[in-house]
Amino acid sequence: MELTYDTIAKRIDHSLLGPTLTEQELDEGCRVAAQYRVASVCIKPFAVARAGELLKGTGVLVGTTIGFPHGGHATAVKVFESERAIAAGATELDMVINIGHAIGGQWDAVREDIAAVTRAAHDGGAIVKVIFENCFLDDPQKIRLCELCGEIGADYVKTSTGYGTGGATHEDLILMRKHSPAHVKLKAAGGIRTLDAAIAVTELGCDRIGASKTAEILDDLRARLRG
Repeated sequence: MELTYDTIAKRIDHSLLGPTLTEQELDEGCRVAAQYRVASVCIKPFAVARAGELLKGTGVLVGTTIGFPHGGHATAVKVFESERAIAAGATELDMVINIGHAIGGQWDAVREDIAAVTRAAHDGGAIVKVIFENCFLDDPQKIRLCELCGEIGADYVKTSTGYGTGGATHEDLILMRKHSPAHVKLKAAGGIRTLDAAIAVTELGCDRIGASKTAEILDDLRARLRG
């Protein structure tokens, strides 16, 4: 892999989801995303329209979360949330599966939940990244989710919310890449706080990286490329 600035920057979804973030901090986060020319922001749902205004013309996409962080919303609520987010300007949706249904083996319910949000996203011209929250799942459950996402036509499978008991692991990323069809991309999130960590998950096949330490990662990258 040739390491360039865009190799990492254009994979980063700058995460603006912390529960204590103020509107001023969310605005500043959008400015950071624009300054560092990342792929997108993943911002709290209420702030989608504001992010769209701040990022207009920058090339940075606006994404938000659906059913976040625990995935327990009714499917109809997730669909409504998706439609509202798209109407406000979001073009990327990071949805959380119903984790308890996956653990309980209720795969028909899991399939319909993911499929309904995927339909809503695609009907609105958006993409969907399906968050598994791997720290709560065993490998057969993760594999089944990868297979379902491929069958449904989801755009990405994603490791974590960043708010569970664990984040992205190399073992999980290898497993997810192996068991997802080629048309489904891979996003790592949770615990990626350094440039070396970002490079490592890129080399494992990640097309997107969720990160809140964006400035630190990309400042380090610029310094390394200059060196």
